[in-house]
Order: sequence, then C-alpha cells, then structure tokens
Amino acid sequence: MAKTMQAVVLHGREDLRLETVSVPEIGPGELLVRVGAALTCGTDLKVFRRGYHAKMLVPPTLFGHEIAGTVVAMGEGVAGFKPGDRIVASNSAPCGACLFCRRDQPNLCSDLLFNNGAYAEYIRIPARIVEKNTLHIPDGVPFEHAALMEPLACVVLGLEQCFPKPGDTLVVIGAGPIGLMFIRTAHINGCRVIAVVKRDDQIASAKRFGADEVVQIAEGVDTVAAVRALTPENEGADIVVECVATPSTWEQSVDMVRKGGTVNFFGGPPSGTVVALDTNRLHYGDITLKATFHHTPATNRRAFELITSGRMRAEDFITATASLSDVPDVFAKMLVRSDNRMLDIKTAILPGSAA
Repeated sequence: MAKTMQAVVLHGREDLRLETVSVPEIGPGELLVRVGAALTCGTDLKVFRRGYHAKMLVPPTLFGHEIAGTVVAMGEGVAGFKPGDRIVASNSAPCGACLFCRRDQPNLCSDLLFNNGAYAEYIRIPARIVEKNTLHIPDGVPFEHAALMEPLACVVLGLEQCFPKPGDTLVVIGAGPIGLMFIRTAHINGCRVIAVVKRDDQIASAKRFGADEVVQIAEGVDTVAAVRALTPENEGADIVVECVATPSTWEQSVDMVRKGGTVNFFGGPPSGTVVALDTNRLHYGDITLKATFHHTPATNRRAFELITSGRMRAEDFITATASLSDVPDVFAKMLVRSDNRMLDIKTAILPGSAA
C-alpha cells in the first residue's frame, strides 16, 4: 500500500488545503480504513469559520469526522473486523470509567476521545472507537448513507431525552440538516410535527421529511402566535426543539411550548451568549428546559438501525457529491450561502472520485 495519501488539512480560519501527507500508522486495537465517503457537517463548518475547535482539534490538522469505508489493515488485538469489511465509525468514544460514564451519561464523558481526518483517502480509527462505536455496514447500504450515523445519533439522543409520545405535537425550529433529521425522526416516532423555517425552499424540504405543518419566518409575522395557533386550544406544543442556535429562537421556543412541556435547546450559540427568559412562565408553567450534547454508543446503534432499515431515507439527505480536491471550495461556498436559493443538505465527499 502507498505510504502517502491525499488529505484535506485545516491550517486555520477559513484555510483548508489539499495536501500529500503520510498514511496514518496504526497501533494495537486500531483500524486503518480506506474512506468510502465523508459527509459535510455544520460542526465542520463552524470549525472552518473559527479555525479551531477547543475540544476536538488544533491546526494544522486533518479535518472531517463523518465517515464510512473499508478496513485495509488492523492493529494487534483487533477482534470482530478483518480487511475488506465495510464499516462506519463514529467520531468519538467515551472512556467508560469516569463519573459521567458510571452514571450512564457517556455523552458527557470527562475523557471523550475524538477522531478527525475523514476528508482523506485513509483514516485511522483509534482502539476505543473500534471497540465502542464502529459497526459493520450491511450489503446494499452505500457508504454515504452509513456515514449519516454520527449526526443522526446526536438527534436520536436529543429526541429520546424529550420523552415524546405518539400523538405529541413537536415543533422543530430550523430546517438545516439537523432540523430535518429531527423532523424525520419525530415523524417516525408518531409525533405531529410543526416546522419553523426561514427560506421558501425549506418549506418543501420540511414537508418532504415529515412535517405536518410549516410556519415560515417573515417580516410582520408573529412566529410564536402562528405556531401556537396550530396547537390544541392554542396552548402550545408538547415539545419544542431549537436547532438554529440564536438567542431569539431560544427565547421564542420557550414561548411556543405548553405548560408542562419540554424545550430542548439543541442548537448551541457561541460561548458567552446570554438569553432572557420569563421566570414566571417557567415556574408557574412547570416547563422543562434542557439541552442535549453529542451521542452515546447506544444511540449510534439506534441511529444506524434507522438508516439500514430505510426508515430514515438517508438518500434524501445526500444532495451533492464532490471529490477531495473540491473540499476547500465546498466549505467556502457553505459560508456564503444565499437566503434565496435551494441549498444542498449534505455533500458526500468521495475520495475515490476524480480530482
């Protein structure tokens, strides 16, 4: 096998470069995987814009984290995998020993091990991720569909932590990739879904993914009132999931939920952001406020089952493909998306395609 490969390297703020680098060396318990597909992600976009991620990477560094591919080599002691196996690996794995892991909150692990380097010809999968968060891809499931597992696992955890029941009215604010995953997953769980969107093209997208009603944000429209008008007796939704990550939508989400309902602040605004909430409404309305971070080994498996069963319709999320050499341009375009044109949901980066 070649000793070098093509890979996308993050050098800093809005600085991605396709470079020739060494193929990763693997140690005990690790896998070397030929990347079949890597997906673009909103987290990667934020890292590209910011130039770093305090928890996951410091430039210059290999980039990207949603991947699926084929095992080409194994380190000593690997069990359950062999060369030629088609696998999907998540971007992290918990330690299993810290306070949070012991309390069955592995998404909050004090020693969460992250992995990056998906936009490349090969990627090393660390032993802990091999053990806890690497799964075999069934025949007939494309790599780009399998690679959706990690972000969907975050959504599955977020929805499960809201304890939805069939027939519940659930509002999703935002119709980007994560918002659309929430819409689809809530629909699968039997919820009546109201989507709150901004652009014209998102109306059709939200309905295609399972929204029963759509409220479009517009000048002169009271978004909260429009949402509440679609709920039983105008009392508000049972569950509101915020996927936009702005102070205004955090505040609106609390006004959209009914007494006794739950708000999930899934979208995380920048550090230091402050919001104003009506404490009287929270207290006397008995409203539950929560936020969900990351995923767990269990939700990775439940998300993967949604994909492999076909219920998630993963093909609907993959709206464009590109080669490794296209990645810098893909992210540059993601930064300047227009509010008035149809946007790609996720782009599948296919290292085997022509550069």
